[in-house]
Amino acid sequence: MKGKEHWTRKGDIKLFLWQKSPAAAPKGTILFVHGSSMASQPTFDLQVPGRPDSSAMEWFAARGFDTWCLDNEGYGRSDKSRPINCDISNGADDVAVASQYIDKKLLVYGISSGALKAALFAQRHSERVARLALDAFVWTGEGSPTLEQRRTRLPQYRASNRRPIDRDFVRSIFTRDHPGTSDLTIVEAFADAVLALDTTVPTGTYIDMSANLPVLDPERITVPTLIMRGQWDGIASFQDLSNFFAKLPNPDKQFIVMPGIAHTSTRSKNWRLVYHLLDSYFSQPAPVYTG
Repeated sequence: MKGKEHWTRKGDIKLFLWQKSPAAAPKGTILFVHGSSMASQPTFDLQVPGRPDSSAMEWFAARGFDTWCLDNEGYGRSDKSRPINCDISNGADDVAVASQYIDKKLLVYGISSGALKAALFAQRHSERVARLALDAFVWTGEGSPTLEQRRTRLPQYRASNRRPIDRDFVRSIFTRDHPGTSDLTIVEAFADAVLALDTTVPTGTYIDMSANLPVLDPERITVPTLIMRGQWDGIASFQDLSNFFAKLPNPDKQFIVMPGIAHTSTRSKNWRLVYHLLDSYFSQPAPVYTG
């Protein structure tokens, strides 16, 4: 499936967007928001010979959605020139700029720190969001063994605006929480795609998630919201997300625990479940009566 590149600006900063569209008129517009350690195309439009469903964008475009992703500032093909660490608030600003460029009411999916950026964007610009899906999300960080480990490296992250990534690091993403959950047949292709774009990434989201949570207020997120938590996720504890979910004011909300999945849901052995849940949620009709 052919894609189309787009460019927009956040002030003087150039941001890259990538689009894959359905053959017919779209039934909705999805914006995918990437996490802390890789750009958008490896995350959402991975190309693996013999495995077309590695691309979430192509899978959803084939089902009638207009699909978009963007590289946040400091990642991939977007501008990396400013001497900043590209924190979560800055990432939410990028999502806002992308939403203005796309100029449609969006179905927004964010994963990991991308979920934080997506949620903060929805808090600031609810009028631009039709539905919000937060995968591998974290609110306060309470009960997170992964974030507890990261806090030991906070001085290192704070000393630089960027941190190095390599093939071993990319491989570790698939095994750190619960070995066996991920589809390891695509790891090398994923690492190739990630490292072709970045060998360093910003430190801002790691710092925020380790030291500055919470960075948003669930009571100010008024859009329909889906919380997706992998059973074995080392960042998103069940209780933390349950507390967040309880405070969401919109009655059109769901909290789903995905069995056999750790932090990287779309690269898990159960990726079909993830796609199905998201497709069902984004295709769900709006309620005609809420009392």
